[in-house]
Amino acid sequence: MQALDQAPAALAATPSGAPVVALRGVTKRFPGVVANDDVTIEIRSGEVHVLLGENGAGKSTLVGMLSGLQQPDEGRIEIDGKVCVVASPKQALAMGMGTVFQHSMLVPSLTVTDNFALGGPWWKRPDRAGIAAGIRDTARRLGLRVDPQALVSSLSLGERQQVEILRALMRGSRCLILDEATAMLTPHEAVALGELMRRLVAQGIAVIFITHKLNEAIAYGDRISVLRLGRKVGEIDPDALRGASESENIERIIALMFGTSEKGESVRRVQVSRRLGDVVLTVEGLCCDAGRVPVRDISFSVRSGEILGIAGIDGNGQKELAEVLAGQLPRGSGSILLMGSEMGGASVGERRNRGLRYVTDDRLGEGTVGTFPVATNFLLKDIGADPFWRGGIERPQEIRLQAERHVRDFDIRTPGTQTPVGKLSGGNIQKVLLARELTGAAEAVIFAKPTYGLDVNNIRTTRKRIREAADSGKAVVLISTDLDELLELADRIAVMDRGRLRGIVGNDDDARDAIGRLMSAGDDE
Repeated sequence: MQALDQAPAALAATPSGAPVVALRGVTKRFPGVVANDDVTIEIRSGEVHVLLGENGAGKSTLVGMLSGLQQPDEGRIEIDGKVCVVASPKQALAMGMGTVFQHSMLVPSLTVTDNFALGGPWWKRPDRAGIAAGIRDTARRLGLRVDPQALVSSLSLGERQQVEILRALMRGSRCLILDEATAMLTPHEAVALGELMRRLVAQGIAVIFITHKLNEAIAYGDRISVLRLGRKVGEIDPDALRGASESENIERIIALMFGTSEKGESVRRVQVSRRLGDVVLTVEGLCCDAGRVPVRDISFSVRSGEILGIAGIDGNGQKELAEVLAGQLPRGSGSILLMGSEMGGASVGERRNRGLRYVTDDRLGEGTVGTFPVATNFLLKDIGADPFWRGGIERPQEIRLQAERHVRDFDIRTPGTQTPVGKLSGGNIQKVLLARELTGAAEAVIFAKPTYGLDVNNIRTTRKRIREAADSGKAVVLISTDLDELLELADRIAVMDRGRLRGIVGNDDDARDAIGRLMSAGDDE
């Protein structure tokens, strides 16, 4: 462990402006998906290189390869112009690649000094006094205030992030990767991080900054690369970035991020002839502090036959909103009205019986019990209910007939209704959820990332079911991080950021740009 000024050789190994690390034609495949497709990116000393792209664009996979967590299937990684194999996180650190993830990797019950000592030689006592002195010296040089003796649990998220950055630098990192670094920070902490990045690059560090906020990318970045569906679709170099206004840069980035579909064509909404009816679901001033991201002052309404899409970067309160609507998290304040009747105090079972259904994004962990048969999973929320039970006695014939009907109607590919649901593919598990939640007296249905992780055929099938639910008169809330999906299905689209709704736009020809602007807006907007 060393202070920043004790590693001049490492910093001088790469001339200012030259690539510290480069990915050349990198391709990475996972079952059913190409995460990165022939990506070439150069990361230069003394620059903040911003990576932008929607969820699923391939940013995290690139970070995984640079961090030694994954290996490219094709292409190569070069460090200081030499081809290298980054085989492990330990090797990545040894090569000067330090990564600070969105969620803190520090041990809350230990002091800052003890967290820095982790990973040291097991056969000798850590030099806590020396580590603490290095922390103070490096923090001072970077204009930070860090108490080496403070418990990590007592620090704010922004302070913990500063500690992780210091730890990476004191381990000799020449390229610092900040993955979604501002996602959970307050506006003041985000500004402080931006100022810290500028100080780091002034000392010759290369910074890879991954964000979804366009205003941050333009304010703090020297170079911006945009990924879409695993490919690098464009790069804005420092001269072009500085030579254009903020609005011009935003327009160019939005066009790169959201301009075309997988086939290279503009995504157009599938036109439907259904007529919207009366308001079915009304949410007014809804707040909830029980989840990881507090939900704040959410208000919207959904009519019969309408699909309200909710866009936003994953982890901004969408799951918490879905769970408080479904009754899985307690409402703090505000109201939830279904057909004009207050639902805020009702249990999960009561909401379901009154017509509010929830299709979770966690198919196997939350939505089903993997070891239970398919037939039983159809009834997980109706245990003891007529006609499947009568007088507390199970009626196997009724259970079997319903299971066979669902398997047939929803085209569930399973060896039999007694097959454990965990043995099915992800697409067929999703069909089990859809069969359970879309049948019966459903009035409103909440879908949380319903096509996440599915193959093309199952995505098409699931979207068809969502449209059919709206066509039948149900009110639909569709939460998705896939903007193309929302543009294809929704009547209106809301944007969620840090637990709040930034705004709701109609799904017309200008929707894509309007959503991009809401997603990139700062707190003042």
